[in-house]
Amino acid sequence: MNQDIAIALERQDYETAFQLIQALPANDPWGKLYLGQLQEARSEWDEAEYIFRSLLQQDHGPKISQAARQGLKRRQDYEQAIRQDKFERAKSQPGHDQIGALILEALSPDQKGDAAVKFAKVMQVDPYTARLLIPSRGWRVYRIGPMGELAVYGQELQAVGIPSFWISLAQVQALQVHQVCYFETLSPTPQVVISDHHSQQTRLFSFSWSAVQQRVEGLVPIFEEVVDRDPRGKLQRKEKTQDHAQFCDLHLPDQGCILRFYDAAYQFNQGIPLTEVDRETSWANWRGLTTLLTQNIPHAPIYSEFTTFAETAVEQIVLLGEFESYINLLRREDSPWDQAFHLYSSLALLKPQP
Repeated sequence: MNQDIAIALERQDYETAFQLIQALPANDPWGKLYLGQLQEARSEWDEAEYIFRSLLQQDHGPKISQAARQGLKRRQDYEQAIRQDKFERAKSQPGHDQIGALILEALSPDQKGDAAVKFAKVMQVDPYTARLLIPSRGWRVYRIGPMGELAVYGQELQAVGIPSFWISLAQVQALQVHQVCYFETLSPTPQVVISDHHSQQTRLFSFSWSAVQQRVEGLVPIFEEVVDRDPRGKLQRKEKTQDHAQFCDLHLPDQGCILRFYDAAYQFNQGIPLTEVDRETSWANWRGLTTLLTQNIPHAPIYSEFTTFAETAVEQIVLLGEFESYINLLRREDSPWDQAFHLYSSLALLKPQP
């Protein structure tokens, strides 16, 4: 009967093959193998793969094991051919070769088990690694590369229920960022004095509170090189976090710009007073500013998971290429954390809305 099934499959007589397979005992390994091959022939790849893998989990002899492995190899080749076709079609799209970032969004712990298996299959990594890569909170920069390639991977991840999005460096660079010096007026129209990032020239900028769609907050560490002793008492130089700069971005998507506030640049002694007492501490001044913003833009959601994002992003930012951070902190050298904050804020503004 096995030979008859093989002949029916070769002739693409799937109805006869199915009837012959049904006549075999349910636990017959050859019957399972032929059923997997029948499902493969009908392009029921997931069902076929399940059978081939289950056959390999038990010892049914070298012939069945070899046939099951060949079935899995055909599945892999089939998926690779489909992906290659997607890559080729992506290359025909404008901007396909621009460099960008593929971002993974968070999944709850109870979702990650099933998602890790699917992620592993799409990205061809093992499930354990996949589970570590999928964030439980915030965002993760997963891959840097050409936008055409990122779009293919991102669409495949979305298709299996793994939230992700991809943004090009060109989109980030196209955003306007205005460093806010202070509030000149609050009503009837709020006006801020902004500073040009390079020339330091100032001008008035008017906007409406209703135009602010989002708010991004974060602490950017300020590193300094210090001399310390190692466990053996030997002097050594190391980089330590000495302080943090507080940042708050307001997004005005209709104007394609970001208003950037940070404690090291805001002139608390100018413009609208933010506290009742002059010369308050920097912390009190910053609290006064954030309170003012909260009172006027209660509708704007707040993105505040920058630190979680940056802990992985700083490792890959060098791969993204040079881009302006629009941050001027007094330190000996630039820090990738500056670019990480600007990238985080830009992603929040550019992320496609559902």
